[in-house]
Amino acid sequence: MTDADLLPATVLKRKAVVYVRQSTQTQVQTNLESQRRQYELVDEARRRGFRDVEVIDDDLGRSASGTIARPGFDRLVAWLCAGGVGAVLCFDASRLARNGRDWHHLLELCGLVGARVIDLDGVYDPCRPNDRLLLGMKGSISEFELGVLRTRMYDAARSKARRGELRISVPIGYVWDREMGLGFDPDMRLQEAIRLIFARFRDLGSARQVLLSLAADQLHFPRPSDGKRMIAFDWTPIRYRNVISVLKNPFYAGAYIYGKSEHRTAIVDGRAQKTYGHKRPFEEWEVVLKDHHEGYIDWAEFERNQKQLAANAYGRVGEVKSGRGGQALLVGLLRCARCGRRLKIAYLWTLGTRLSLRQSKPYARRRALLDLWQFARRFGPCS
Repeated sequence: MTDADLLPATVLKRKAVVYVRQSTQTQVQTNLESQRRQYELVDEARRRGFRDVEVIDDDLGRSASGTIARPGFDRLVAWLCAGGVGAVLCFDASRLARNGRDWHHLLELCGLVGARVIDLDGVYDPCRPNDRLLLGMKGSISEFELGVLRTRMYDAARSKARRGELRISVPIGYVWDREMGLGFDPDMRLQEAIRLIFARFRDLGSARQVLLSLAADQLHFPRPSDGKRMIAFDWTPIRYRNVISVLKNPFYAGAYIYGKSEHRTAIVDGRAQKTYGHKRPFEEWEVVLKDHHEGYIDWAEFERNQKQLAANAYGRVGEVKSGRGGQALLVGLLRCARCGRRLKIAYLWTLGTRLSLRQSKPYARRRALLDLWQFARRFGPCS
């Protein structure tokens, strides 16, 4: 580290790059003092003798953990490869990277082109073994710090969720009150809309029939107009996803649920990429606290609803099937004679078949069934 030494003229002829980054959009909006201190590095670069100073702030609101693309960091790497960068200025090592892959790759490029790394502690030359060792330790500590903070945060959230005290996002129809805690939304119109969905499902036994019934009554369903705060709503015509989301949510049955979904990591273009929202089976939910709060229905009715919805799911493999209405015979029941896979029946009646159906229904049905059976043997999915 050479804080007091002057930078070589060959380095000062090139441009200095000030890298500005914050991890989340909340930090961008609230941690304004950190932004100001990072932008002040422009004055630090001019004080050290650089005339051409560039600021890269494309990555504001992006994490440096290595799972999110950072166009600003990629642009910095491209400038280093071109040999036009004399120094990289950052607030600390965690601003540039919180994973070893990006950090050591950056140090390797700086050492190849003779660029310096400058932070609040001094100037580092990656070509020198001691400076390279010190920079490597700073990057490792930054990566370790992120892992420790993340582990502590998740463990604290799980511990609070096991007691049912973690304020998770609640569905429409519930609100978190600062004094009273969790309870029904005071809007009676909203409560009645949710109760009506459960009442219609008890009578009709089908989510689609519930939708058609409510649509015929011109029922509107609330849609949040203020994002995740869920204080203001716009009433729009009800949709199928509104009905199914209410029927399948165990929160309406008075159960506190935590850990219903999980994230998965995949390697895409040589970089780890996380995807969220993958549903887990019921047996793998982390926290299930029944009778946690007052529900619109009880848990027994919720389980009956899930069984009914599963029985109605004709498209899923292994579910209960039954004959359905329509002109085609045995829709949902006819299977291939070789592999056993279910066939999709869609054929048009000819004029002669229609006439024979009117004259002699049993004959026409037997003839159509024979034709379908022969069709399944000849043109099944495995043929």
